[in-house]
Amino acid sequence: MIRINIFLVGVYLATAPDAEAIKLEAAMVKAWEIYVQLTEKRIEAELNSTSGFLRTDFLPPGEASRITRIINSGRAYIEKMNTRTADGREVSAPDAMIHHWFGSIFIPKIQSETLLNWVKDYDQHYRYFKEVEDSKLLSHDGDRFDIFLRFVRKKVVTVHYNTNHTAIYRHHRDGFESSRSFTTRIAEVQNAGTASEMEKPVGDDSGFLWRLNSYWRFKQQGDGVVVECESISLSRSIPFGLGWLIKGFVESVPRESLENTLVSIRDGVAK
Repeated sequence: MIRINIFLVGVYLATAPDAEAIKLEAAMVKAWEIYVQLTEKRIEAELNSTSGFLRTDFLPPGEASRITRIINSGRAYIEKMNTRTADGREVSAPDAMIHHWFGSIFIPKIQSETLLNWVKDYDQHYRYFKEVEDSKLLSHDGDRFDIFLRFVRKKVVTVHYNTNHTAIYRHHRDGFESSRSFTTRIAEVQNAGTASEMEKPVGDDSGFLWRLNSYWRFKQQGDGVVVECESISLSRSIPFGLGWLIKGFVESVPRESLENTLVSIRDGVAK
């Protein structure tokens, strides 16, 4: 049964762009913007709080302790999140899905300044991150970095993207740093690596990745650094009637991407 489901998922992903094309519409973008604004409001309040800094500082003690035990054991912690409106309603994006994941990892035997210098070396990201085929720092002005990243995501099918990002870093106090990054352009690449390689029209493609924001926190803790990240992305919705088949698969891609990024940072710094 598992093999059959994987085969059906592969058939859907391989044929979806042609069989059921979907464009990025204004209503999807509006829902995305509302979700991001609500999330950023909560993150900003936490960063400016005098009672904590990491997201785990604002969780119930039992939950925070469980996460701390996991990352102190050398593993990455990953959790699905969902930002709601002030009255508890979900933010629904018509014909689209908003994926929100939180991850944390502990990187031992390093100072936060050294770690941040490594992270900011964008020209070398293709060497350390398995989903990055090419990387380049386009411009740098103080704490603002404009970056090009060529992504590849592989799961049943392989999809390539040319993406532009802006990353903005903030120093809060010694050992406490944060950053916010957001895509300014995502273009899916057709026939990648061949003579006929070309970009599909932005927002008129397979719809697997339309937006991507990342919110990072770095806290010096003893001889290491706790790294937290909230990743929010926007993709096309699942066609009616196929949720039972591919919902878990579609949601697993951003989850695995975040986990791979955190582990790549830890392992890359060690190398």
